[in-house]
Amino acid sequence: MAKPWATFGVDLHLEPTGGGIRRGLTDALREAVRTGRLAPGTRLPSSRALAADLGVARNTVADAYADLVAEGWLTARQGSGTRVPDRTVVPPAGAPPRPREPGRPTHNLVPGTPDLASFPRAQWLKAARRALATAPYQALDYGDPRGRVELRTALAGYLSRARGVQADPEHILVCAGFSHGLRLLGAVLRARGARTVAVESYGLGVHWDLLASAGLRTVPLPFDERGTDPGMLTDQDAVLLTPAHQFPMGGTLHRDRRAAVVEWARRTGGLVVEDDYDGEFRYDRQPVGALQGLDPDHVVHAGTASKSLAPGLRLGWLVLPPGLMEEVLSAKGGIDTGSSLDQLTLAEFLVSGAYDRHVRAARLRYRRRRDALVAELARRAPRVHATGIAAGLHVVLRLPPGTEQPALRAAAWHGLAVHGLHRYQHPEATVERRDALVVGYGTPPDHAWSGALEALCAVLPE
Repeated sequence: MAKPWATFGVDLHLEPTGGGIRRGLTDALREAVRTGRLAPGTRLPSSRALAADLGVARNTVADAYADLVAEGWLTARQGSGTRVPDRTVVPPAGAPPRPREPGRPTHNLVPGTPDLASFPRAQWLKAARRALATAPYQALDYGDPRGRVELRTALAGYLSRARGVQADPEHILVCAGFSHGLRLLGAVLRARGARTVAVESYGLGVHWDLLASAGLRTVPLPFDERGTDPGMLTDQDAVLLTPAHQFPMGGTLHRDRRAAVVEWARRTGGLVVEDDYDGEFRYDRQPVGALQGLDPDHVVHAGTASKSLAPGLRLGWLVLPPGLMEEVLSAKGGIDTGSSLDQLTLAEFLVSGAYDRHVRAARLRYRRRRDALVAELARRAPRVHATGIAAGLHVVLRLPPGTEQPALRAAAWHGLAVHGLHRYQHPEATVERRDALVVGYGTPPDHAWSGALEALCAVLPE
């Protein structure tokens, strides 16, 4: 028969040492509080529960608690139990000093995240409750390595309707964001004997590094006012593009060049990886359909909830050409690495229409921010030209020649986090030098937007 005390209180690891049980227990508790292993505010087990766990008399624990309360290491209040009070933690002798955390900027305009403060918590919670209430018990088991069928089915319907993707739930794989999906595709390409992947002259270094870690060399394509030029595509094994909204320059791949990329893939058997990272957000133009819709047999469509909802959800997806699923599953290890409950919640969020409502509201909010930014630039920094403003959550501010580095230094002085365009240039790219800032106007919460805009204008050349 199970002992009734096994369900009492909380677990607490202690190793009493020294002379006598009471003294050893008192010393062990004091040391745990002193070193911070028991954090301020921690509620200790009742004397009865801890005595049962340690196999000692209850009075021994009660006396140790009383001694430490008298010394100020613990507090005890009727109805609140025994707790660790707020106090400065003294590290043990000889412990290495903790590194100091660098100062955080006052304003953050680094691109890459949405306004996290506007995450639809209440609507997400409702979807989670509905999803959990209706989920089969098998959903709590080890999942399908492709992801929950409910989410794959919901994504197939949404992507077909909103992005023009030709999607079958059987060809969709749920992954933990775009980087995870790119890592899987890199492993598949290398296993096939691939050596090189063409990329855009401007992009994210973390993506190039992921491909390099798979043993693939990245070769930048030329870039001009019409965007990435696929005319240099020859014997590369794959190409990675952001055709709907180039990151970070902000343009759309010209329709002739879209057709040229597809023609290259058909002619050579190469694989096109389409990163559709923020396709939901457009303001002054009609939505651009997914490149995958032109040729589902040669294009991988990669999407994510990181910009529309939050990157912390770690929810992304790959719409794969027929025949590629088994290779990607093998690279994934044949296991589902995500949370089934989060996947079911997103499926419910999509099917119920809550996702569309959230995107429309967010689109309006971000457009207002963009309009305010453009208006302030015209008033206070007329020499700065904003480009890539028709869509997305960031804008490129073209600066007068030679002013990018001074602007970045001024931004650091004003506590403003912002990136220069040079940060996103491929090291092998041969492009015209452009002095510019890449400003993520979607990043700050609403209450901080006006202050961030003011700080930005203060560092720009007039």
